Amino acid sequence: MWSCVILVLMSLAPLAVSLNTRAKTIANVTRLKPVYNFGRSFLGLDKCNACIGTSLCRKFFKEEIRFENWLSAGLKLPPSHRKTYFANYTADTENWKPVVISRLQSKYQNEVADRKICMSASKKVACSIENVLRGTERFQKWLTADRLTAELVQNLPSPLLRCPSQRLLDRIVRRYAEVRDSGSVLMRHLTDRDKLRLLYTLSVNTHPIVLQLFPGIEGWPFVRYFGSCGRVIVTPWTIPIREFYNASSEVTADIAYQLLQITHSLRNNDLNYFLYYTSVHDNMFGTFEDGRLYITDTSTIGIIDKKEDKEFVHEIHGENDVFSCLASDCKTELSPCGNVSEAQNFIKVCRDLLSHLLADKFSSSPSLQQKIDRFLSLCSDEMLSTKVTLEAASCLMELLRSQRSCDPRFEYRYPECKYIKGY
Repeated sequence: MWSCVILVLMSLAPLAVSLNTRAKTIANVTRLKPVYNFGRSFLGLDKCNACIGTSLCRKFFKEEIRFENWLSAGLKLPPSHRKTYFANYTADTENWKPVVISRLQSKYQNEVADRKICMSASKKVACSIENVLRGTERFQKWLTADRLTAELVQNLPSPLLRCPSQRLLDRIVRRYAEVRDSGSVLMRHLTDRDKLRLLYTLSVNTHPIVLQLFPGIEGWPFVRYFGSCGRVIVTPWTIPIREFYNASSEVTADIAYQLLQITHSLRNNDLNYFLYYTSVHDNMFGTFEDGRLYITDTSTIGIIDKKEDKEFVHEIHGENDVFSCLASDCKTELSPCGNVSEAQNFIKVCRDLLSHLLADKFSSSPSLQQKIDRFLSLCSDEMLSTKVTLEAASCLMELLRSQRSCDPRFEYRYPECKYIKGY
């Protein structure tokens, strides 16, 4: 705590159908068919195997995943141009839980990427994108490879693959959830189709891969990955952190504390991976109804393996190909691996999120607000040393810890609070 003082001083619902005659039954069955045909295009299933996967398709077509207001008006699916959809998910047809159906890219971005694929092979605007991708030099290397190596993912745009260690690449193969058999670091259990889907996902957006690598059930601060169908994935519904900018000081103190605690865990974990933010935004974090905070968008998270020698951690250079450009214009502006500081996460969180979340929240206690503002200023300053940034973030966590409240709004803290009087 003395270091903190020093720092201050320094500066579908279900579809119900009543059928009275066989003719009506046939009419309704016929009516359902075009919906599912349209659904294949809506979900991006018609683009497989240049897609994310098919692990949840059965649930979609059995109506165990239902869009918000789906089938309520003329059996129409929601507009296809949206990137996210609220929905409900069930495992037993009785208990439903709110989820979000997401596209990893917008419909427009997918169309642009598909055109790039066709143009890369000098094809017309419309072509078999799967055939084009299968014919690429990179994928031909994937077909003959028994193990995922740095060479196979070089120049893919995701920060996840900026500084890949073999340990991380093995984990990707072992945890890949879109195959029936998993657990081996060798890719022999992956079919040609599986390999193309994995490569496509790594090229477009690694968000679902990160959720598979570090599941919340193992203590990681990431939402659950339910699975995918075509080019959409399903994850739990959460309340975005931006919804709390005008909340009470007790609520914002709790969320801000959790945010700092999550950020701390990304650089201090049992697996010795340093997960770092390349950028942060207020839709990147969200809370469940019990108040617990999670990372809901991992697409801008990079990973450095702390078990590797620092000399080994470097960028893998190579020529760009069509897989390098599916989510961007082929140019990446990520910092070199060796330039990533352990203070980077706290700088971005303090500057881009906590400054909004904690602004004037404790005006009833000017001295407290002054201390918070001071620590925020220190941990937001890129010009200060890593040591000062980390100490400022630690001191801010201690201040926020003292302002947290034990009440039913924070149900996730019940084990911690159950013996506190009045809870």
